[in-house]
Parts: sequence; structure tokens; C-alpha cells
Amino acid sequence: MKKANTGKIRVFIVEDHPLFRQGLRVFFSNDQATTVAGEAETGRELLEQMKTKSIDVVILDISLPDENGLDMIKEIKKCQPGIAILMLSAHPEKRYAVRAIKAGASGYLTKSSPPKAVMAAVQKVARGEHYISSRLVDELALSLKGESGSRPHDLLSNREFQIMCMLATGKTTSEIAEELCLSLSTIFTHRTHILEKMGLKNTPQLMFYASSHGLIDS
Repeated sequence: MKKANTGKIRVFIVEDHPLFRQGLRVFFSNDQATTVAGEAETGRELLEQMKTKSIDVVILDISLPDENGLDMIKEIKKCQPGIAILMLSAHPEKRYAVRAIKAGASGYLTKSSPPKAVMAAVQKVARGEHYISSRLVDELALSLKGESGSRPHDLLSNREFQIMCMLATGKTTSEIAEELCLSLSTIFTHRTHILEKMGLKNTPQLMFYASSHGLIDS
């Protein structure tokens, strides 16, 4: 999608934490290169607003109240294939970046990234390029060769992978259900499928696996 006549990059923010969303809005509003086209707390709100708004770059979080951010990438691309999506997540790059890029995102940054890096990423993806680190390039290379696909956690869906990481950090099924706005039975079902797909017997084994593969902080 072409930029507005002002020459500014039209950024849409999808973030469920009000304070962080406000900080991003102020940040992009005060920069001469960008303007805020809109904001939303959920993925559904974004899709609804996309019907009437012109957007160049979507700033998208992984954890949303209504849907996994990785699954939202595909839905956004269905609505506007040419839109650039920059993932801005609290989760480390090792955990979700490859999945995000393979799903169609143009870049991945953590929320601890300095403002200059965020702005550089927005400008780069708005030009139709990708913003990825050298470490992520190596991970993507392995993925394209099919080497990473042999790992048990690569068999998981995006939602299962998200729940697996949450379980591995010690969160209870009740805590996960509340955070993801899902029923307790749904989380139990996902947990069962995760263990079966990965060939594990229990949560302690899952925690050890995730730690040894660098999917969570040791």
C-alpha cells in the first residue's frame, strides 16, 4: 500500500496494555516520519478498522485477549496482502520470531528494544523490506532447509506453542486460561495435545525441554 500524501508512514498499533499502547501512540505521533492511523486492543478490532483505514505498518503483539498474534498475521494478510506487519513482543526473539516471519510478518522486535531500533524497523518494513537480526537469519536458514522442522516443538500449532511456553515458565493451567481468555478445559486439552505431539509425559519434562532448547529463560 502506498503512503499517504503527507509522506508519513501510517502506523496502526495493536496492543492490549493501555499504558504501553499510549506510549507507542505518543512515540509515533511525535516523530516526523510516522503518523498513527489507529489503535486497537484486540485483533478483531484491528480487522474491523482495516475496512475503513489506510495503513502501511501494523505494530502487532503476540499475546492478545481474543487471538494469538501469530494467527492474526494470516488474517491481516488476507484483508490487505501488501500491508507490513512488525511484531513487537515481550517475548524473546528465540521464542517466536521464526514463526512470525514464516507466518508473514516483516520483522520482529522485543519491547525492550530502544526507540531508535523500533523506528528503524518501521521505516524498513514500510519500504517492503524485512527487519531481522543476524541470529534470526541463521534460524530462518535452518528452517528453510527443513532442519528445524525435525524438532518436536515445531510440530505444535501457534496456540499450542504459546501455551507450551507458558506451561514451561511455571504458569498453572488456571493462570493460562485467565490470561488467554480461554476455558480451563480448553487449556487442559491443549496441554494433552502438546505432550502427545512432543512425546513427553508431564509438565516437568516439558519445562526441561523448553529450557534446554532456549525457548524460555533458564
